[in-house]
Amino acid sequence: MTSIDRYLAELHTSGVLTDAALARAFRAVPREIFVAAGFRGPDGGWTTADDPGFQDAVYRNAALVTKVHGGEPVSSSSQPSLMAQMLTALDVAPGHRVLEIGAGTGYNAALLAALGADVTTVEVQEDVAAAAGAALARAGVTGARVRRADGWDGAPDLAPFDRIIVTVGVAGFSAAWWEQLTADGVVVAPVAHGGLQPVMTVRRTPDGPRTRVLCPAGFMTAAGPLFARHPGSHPPPVLPPLPAELPPVPSTVLDLDLRVYHDLWFAAAAQDRRVTSVPALLADHLGGLALFEPGSLAIMLPDGRIRPHGPDGERLASDLAALAAGWQAAGSPPLSAWSVTLAPGGDPAHPIWLPAGFAVTAG
Repeated sequence: MTSIDRYLAELHTSGVLTDAALARAFRAVPREIFVAAGFRGPDGGWTTADDPGFQDAVYRNAALVTKVHGGEPVSSSSQPSLMAQMLTALDVAPGHRVLEIGAGTGYNAALLAALGADVTTVEVQEDVAAAAGAALARAGVTGARVRRADGWDGAPDLAPFDRIIVTVGVAGFSAAWWEQLTADGVVVAPVAHGGLQPVMTVRRTPDGPRTRVLCPAGFMTAAGPLFARHPGSHPPPVLPPLPAELPPVPSTVLDLDLRVYHDLWFAAAAQDRRVTSVPALLADHLGGLALFEPGSLAIMLPDGRIRPHGPDGERLASDLAALAAGWQAAGSPPLSAWSVTLAPGGDPAHPIWLPAGFAVTAG
């Protein structure tokens, strides 16, 4: 079995690659062209095209970090299973005009072009935009163009767009995008929520925008007005040093797998603006759910234990346990059960539409 065959089999097995046209696009677009300059491997080293096993490293269900600045990743090729979920939700048809915010390597734009879309992808980093354009040219993609610009602005001179997809973490939806979207258009974007970046889909309807939650995600955050803080913002992720740890507090929630852990996390953040995240080294996990007040916090681990820190840590632990118990009493709704209402906010000069209300819906 070839690298690409294993790659597609993994995506099929995970249940995210169910559309035949999208499967053909993943097979047709050579991912290695878009990461030819190399990427950071699982061991933290840099993998290049000259390394043994390069093809196998490219064709796996993992995000590939392609640019690092100051020790932090600032550009990547997204995890393919997440790309598949977002592209499926985008519901692209041949001939659709698509605006992408965040070109990255250009791989996602190439997949959209392979689906028959006419793609404009916007990238704020000049070198990243240039590399994406060069990769699209090397791959022979004619249905996508790269524009170096701030994503908040979109591409007004090329509007209207049938679909808008965002591949960077944002605080909300640019007001400019609505002006560039067709009357029945769809936007898919990862939106900050209590230390998570759940992907939300917004579909225009005659009764107004209909916003639903699709899946958990983790993206690099946008710069500028797309990530403006606002009165409803959750605390930023908590970094060490922390106040002293207290004895663990028991919880009724035990042994959550990663998916269900994110379900609980989303629900807690929908109810309490003190919810945020902590680094993996504190959560025994890939980042963790926490309740934070200045000087104190409580962390819930995936096994249900709650770690209090600081003088008010035990009170916060009790509050966090109550949030978890309330989620369980409501039937442990998954992320996909939630609908979201939006309200204007952000920078008055560059307004964004922000999540303002959350409700569990039946369908």
